[in-house]
Amino acid sequence: MKNVTLIATGGTIASAADKSAGAVNAGLTGETLLASLHTPLDGIEVTVENFEAAGSYALDLDTIRRLCVRIDEVLADERVDGVVVTHGTDTMEESAFLAWLLVASDKPVVFTGAQRHAGQPDTDGPRNIFDAICAAASGALTGVGAVILFEGDIHGGRYVTKAHTSRVDTFRSVGHGKLGEVDHGTVYLYSRPAHDRIPLSTDALDPDVELIAMGLGTTPRLMTLAAEAGASGFVLSAFGRGNAPKGFAAATADLVARDIPVVVASRCHEGRTMAIYGKDSGGVTLVGNGAVLAGDLSAVKARLLLSALIGSGLSGEALRQAYALYS
Repeated sequence: MKNVTLIATGGTIASAADKSAGAVNAGLTGETLLASLHTPLDGIEVTVENFEAAGSYALDLDTIRRLCVRIDEVLADERVDGVVVTHGTDTMEESAFLAWLLVASDKPVVFTGAQRHAGQPDTDGPRNIFDAICAAASGALTGVGAVILFEGDIHGGRYVTKAHTSRVDTFRSVGHGKLGEVDHGTVYLYSRPAHDRIPLSTDALDPDVELIAMGLGTTPRLMTLAAEAGASGFVLSAFGRGNAPKGFAAATADLVARDIPVVVASRCHEGRTMAIYGKDSGGVTLVGNGAVLAGDLSAVKARLLLSALIGSGLSGEALRQAYALYS
């Protein structure tokens, strides 16, 4: 008999229409979600834990860090084969990435949810939960790190992103492809990550790392104001290979001199950052002024990595070297 723990955190999958509030709100327990399955789980015993019921847009970094700690505690029990986390889709890719980064256990960790709430007759929640439990129990995902399972597809936590606001097949691993799929309870893994996962140990995720989006003619005004208000680090969602509008290189030099790290990611969906272009705030100038390139991490995940590294007490050159290890 396989044993899987279902940790429920809320989200659309645990939501229904609240007529008095005129909105859809989370509130269904993990036990209710498990009871909604249409197909029996042959040979799998499921234990339910209710973590915190909330829409994922309302979660914060400390909550997800505590979730990752709890996942490791559950998986430390030799009787548990894997964990399924039900979660809202808005920030699921970020929580899955943090679990990929922070959870030390190599046992399967599978995030899932729904795009259609539990009160809708065609809700996608029950099938996703069934598939996720089968994946967590199979052992095929051992050593892969946290994944997202949606519409039968298995996506690795490092690259997966929410690509559509409402479709039930919203998750994609742009430029990399899915790892596998679940078909009527059977798990098929077609590929594994090329590099070994290196779990990161930290007692905190710094909440004061800010994400700055680049647009044509954007100024570094928000960076300067946020630094004055106490921001501990910045991630720039920059152009192309990692280039920014005028003024950002100078602002970066000022911040780095004050031991406030600046990471440059790309707003493009595929490819790596690389210092190629020069002059005002091209990638060469940004790096020359102390910025760190995010590699192929998206800006939102680059921010999470920086939050974890600062939270672990790293700064300066030690932080730069650690960042390069993960990007």
